[in-house]
Amino acid sequence: MEEKDILSKLPYSKPFLFVDKIVRIDEDGVEGEYTFDRELEFYKGHFKDNPVTPGVILTEVMAQIGLVCLGVFLLKNQFNKKTSIALTSTDIEFSKPVFPNEKVTVISKKIYFRFGKLKCKVSMKNERDEEVCNGTIAGMIV
Repeated sequence: MEEKDILSKLPYSKPFLFVDKIVRIDEDGVEGEYTFDRELEFYKGHFKDNPVTPGVILTEVMAQIGLVCLGVFLLKNQFNKKTSIALTSTDIEFSKPVFPNEKVTVISKKIYFRFGKLKCKVSMKNERDEEVCNGTIAGMIV
């Protein structure tokens, strides 16, 4: 399955699509990128005069790239408009802020995928190759 096929099956659209590019994907994991546009609505109110990307958005980026893109790839043609995705658990540690216009890279390694449940070890790095957050994310795909 090619990048364009995976991206076309994602159940998101702007302004809530947080995947720009899939760098690498295989049965064991995925690596993808996203750049935070300065004009995103949440920056207008999240720390006046010094906007920072909210942790919940960083978690969402890691889930979209690290879990959903990988799930679409693993399910191949079984993933369709009737497929549902639900986040079931997260355990994320944050170590550095992410600012407007920063590009991040998400690296996800599959822990397991069985009975429709996918669990991954996920990390996010900034353009300086510094880890900004990491943890585990799990979801159900039915």
